[in-house]
Amino acid sequence: MPVLPTASTLDNERPTVIALDAGLLASIGDDRPRLEDLARCAAIVGIGSAGETEPASNFPLDLLSGWVPGDAPTGAILAQLRGGFRHAASLVAERRAKHEEALRHGELNELSRVGVALSTERDLTTLLEMIVTQARRITCADAGSLLLVDRKTDPSAPEGTLRFKISQNFSLPNLPFSEFTVPITHSSLSGYAASTGEPLVIADVYLLPDNVSYKQNRSFDEKFGYRTKSMLVIPMKTHRDEVVGVLQLINRKKDDDVVLATAEIVDREVESFNKRSIEMVTALASQAAVAIENSFLYEDIERLFEGFVTAAVTAIESRDPTTSGHSSRVALLTVGLAEAVDRAGEGSYKLQTFTREQLKELRYASLLHDFGKVGVREQVLVKQKKLYGPDLDLIKHRFAYLLQASDLQFERERANYVLTHGLGTYEPHVKRLDEMRMAKREELQRFMDAIVKANEPTVLPEGSFEALSEINQRTYLDFDGVTRPLLHDDELKFLMIRKGNLDDQERREIESHVTHTFRFLEQIPWTGELRNIPSIAHAHHEKLNGKGYPRQIGAEEIPVQAKMMTISDIFDALTATDRPYKRAVPTERALDILGMEAKDGMLDKELLETFVKAGVFRVVGGE
Repeated sequence: MPVLPTASTLDNERPTVIALDAGLLASIGDDRPRLEDLARCAAIVGIGSAGETEPASNFPLDLLSGWVPGDAPTGAILAQLRGGFRHAASLVAERRAKHEEALRHGELNELSRVGVALSTERDLTTLLEMIVTQARRITCADAGSLLLVDRKTDPSAPEGTLRFKISQNFSLPNLPFSEFTVPITHSSLSGYAASTGEPLVIADVYLLPDNVSYKQNRSFDEKFGYRTKSMLVIPMKTHRDEVVGVLQLINRKKDDDVVLATAEIVDREVESFNKRSIEMVTALASQAAVAIENSFLYEDIERLFEGFVTAAVTAIESRDPTTSGHSSRVALLTVGLAEAVDRAGEGSYKLQTFTREQLKELRYASLLHDFGKVGVREQVLVKQKKLYGPDLDLIKHRFAYLLQASDLQFERERANYVLTHGLGTYEPHVKRLDEMRMAKREELQRFMDAIVKANEPTVLPEGSFEALSEINQRTYLDFDGVTRPLLHDDELKFLMIRKGNLDDQERREIESHVTHTFRFLEQIPWTGELRNIPSIAHAHHEKLNGKGYPRQIGAEEIPVQAKMMTISDIFDALTATDRPYKRAVPTERALDILGMEAKDGMLDKELLETFVKAGVFRVVGGE
């Protein structure tokens, strides 16, 4: 050749030897980099002039594989060229090895990346979609499906079945999908792989040998006009060698972007799954099996925890049946408010977001926020009126005794009058006695009505207690002739409660349920994503102005989740229709009360605005 080639023009897969003489060397002048590029991909044998015993000074000795004078014997020349060829072949082998190493390194990185992605995904459906997508991508498969071994959760379910869970098809992207089961037997491709634990590599499923037990169901191809040809069926096994599912890949393509619209295109573009594809998918299937097993384990743990939470809520409601459903409604309202804030929060919450895990954490905290009521005396917990039931009964018996005493006194005075004065003026006198008796009866009834009315709890501070004070000043003689107040001081104390139905001591006892809740929840070894449950539940009765309980902390120290739960808790307490100790407040009035508390600095105005604007209160049947 008249001029030396460049490295880029050489075939990297073909061992090349360049015989470099003075003429070729002169054709590139002082362009040493060009020679260096050539030496990296080809062997260079120097050819000297006739009679030269060593290379001339202008020959690049460090780049030569060999050198021979131009008039050397044929054997010597051939020996040098063969040595150069061996050098050139080693360069090709080195390049191939490096390429293979880079390819394997890329594949390992890809498998590691996929493995990390699989290990962090908790949602089973998303996980299965990811497995099929990645398997199709690394093998250029046109379609793929995944079947899971049915878990024996139903004792009546048949043994040994695979459930078809995921299907993807690049050429037919809009296929309808429905789950169905396949028996784990040797009659189907997936059943065979699951039962034997061995992969199936099939060049053409329409040309299966007669001596195999499995057959390809062609109903899909016939229904949708598809041509299934090459298949790779891989069992997904855990580290304990247990098969959890089967991964099926269909039609490995030469060009990943080709749509297999006709049988002719399938024949031209589809090839069998090669050894490297099988190795890659097998490795992926192993990772996928572990991820699926972990997902099942996570689901089992979630079911276990859901059962625990349900049992805890049941325990709460069995102690206080009057608040049945309260915890569930608060959870619905609080999560609903968090979702509304996530979509379109107001003011400082405009950029506030909540992950799926945070919403789950908030739901559990809301369901368990009142669990500490199990540590409150049942008598206080289920108190419906200001007075305990037996105390009101005692007052009623007292009044009944006084009514009976009044009737006895009337009868006694009437008889004494007859005995003393005869019947002459009897009628007028008895009339006066009867009027006095009726007046006494009416007064006692008025007193009793005032007591019964005052015994009803109120939502807001209200009422005056002059009538009760008057009753407290009245006395009567008991059976033993001892003078006693008509209404005792401790009875008066309870009846004069201005808001609700609890006195200060009882209220402190009820309020202690928050501390009981926190201490109970703090004992549970929560996972990282649920670790804030105790602190959220602990703060659901705190107020922004520091006047809440149990710690009287301010707005900065109250978690935003607890601020939302406080709004939900108060709204449900106001509107609940299952509280026999108070009347349900209409939704509009309840929202007004919440607004007043926000105005007074107790509740978060922006969160309440979202609660109202988004209509969160309607999730529990609010108007």
